[in-house]
Amino acid sequence: MSGLKPIQVLAVTGGKGGVGKSNVSVNVAVALAEQGKRVVLLDADLGLANIDVLLGISSGKNIADVLAGEAELRDIMVPGPGGIKVIPASSGTQQMANLGEREHAGIIGAFSELGDQMDVLIVDTAAGISRTVTNFVRAAQETLIVVTDEPTSVTDAYALIKVLNRDCKMDRFRVLANMVRTPKEGQNLFNKLVKVTDRFLDVTLQYVGSVPMDESVRKAVQRQKAVIEAYPRSKAAIAYRSLAQKVATWPLPQSPRGNLEFFVERLVQGAGVA
Repeated sequence: MSGLKPIQVLAVTGGKGGVGKSNVSVNVAVALAEQGKRVVLLDADLGLANIDVLLGISSGKNIADVLAGEAELRDIMVPGPGGIKVIPASSGTQQMANLGEREHAGIIGAFSELGDQMDVLIVDTAAGISRTVTNFVRAAQETLIVVTDEPTSVTDAYALIKVLNRDCKMDRFRVLANMVRTPKEGQNLFNKLVKVTDRFLDVTLQYVGSVPMDESVRKAVQRQKAVIEAYPRSKAAIAYRSLAQKVATWPLPQSPRGNLEFFVERLVQGAGVA
């Protein structure tokens, strides 16, 4: 298996849909690529893919073709903005949203060939707390929980953290406040989440900052571009670059086998595959 060098694997998740998770994934990926990192972005929303729609890209093939044995993972990767590579998922395919153990292992096994092609793997998970979501998150080295200033977002983020803590024995999470009006609002939002987790769970949350509410993000989505590319001087783009700089400083795994193997092995274990 390749992937012997340390590779940063970051899962971006949030529990609730509509918190801007995919925008975070895309823009952090592009910002890291601007720093010279080789970045692969995996759309892990296996039933409702949207990274390709967000970026206006099309591959013709996707993960479903890999599962069917009709393509290799490197065959379906498509170039994205800033030189990133995107692994698209299929959209509207119920089978993809409910993968069995064999299929899950098939996806994971396909990653073994990509270790020499990336420095960072960003995994954009589906919303919710399904087994597919928790499998991807528990396998990643870093978890970024995206929250917005809505009661349902905080509640769902807490539910996700609780499941990951209880079922996957995870106890460390990074938190990003998205679409906030002021930096203080972001900090207050984080404090709300910490207040609940400190009371009921034995976990550590680290605040990594906020991304402001910015009309440029909506305009970029309409143009099917990353805001960091379409409006590089916008407040949101500046915030994403700041976040990417922090991500780049997070420690890499110390295992000599490299984190891509760790990611693969953990995913296979999560799928219940020996």
